[in-house]
Amino acid sequence: MPDDLPFLRLMWFEAAFWDPIVPRPSMEQALAVPEIARYIREWGRPGDAAVIATDERPVGAAWYRLFRSDDAGYGFVDERTPELGIGVTRTRRGEGLGTRLLDALCEQASSDGFASISLSVVRRNPAVRLYERAGFVVVESDENSWKMVKRLGGASVIA
Repeated sequence: MPDDLPFLRLMWFEAAFWDPIVPRPSMEQALAVPEIARYIREWGRPGDAAVIATDERPVGAAWYRLFRSDDAGYGFVDERTPELGIGVTRTRRGEGLGTRLLDALCEQASSDGFASISLSVVRRNPAVRLYERAGFVVVESDENSWKMVKRLGGASVIA
């Protein structure tokens, strides 16, 4: 929904700049970095989907986006596998919202016909445990981050 875009953008920012010890740029500065902004710019194109958690107001979001190989995200696997992002407001972290958002998003991806979903995560990010519990496995790594994939049950591959 177009009305959800400002909150989705805020959660994208939280996901991108999750580390409290790293100085944050402004939203405008972040949107000026193509490698980061690719996850939210022109939101609503085919292959984009999101779920939002609310408790009288929005408190978290999870989303996925399909990328082309010539504009690949950090967790890019192939052009048939969407890459996900997830963010929860700082005041609501640690309450299980991430798990519920991730479950709902994986269910949406499976319902949309995707066979798997991917992500990229910095190894020291506490969300690593969430992804491992949800069934994501490391398919590629470097000294700082992991690319992880989860196979989705009952999905057929979208051509």
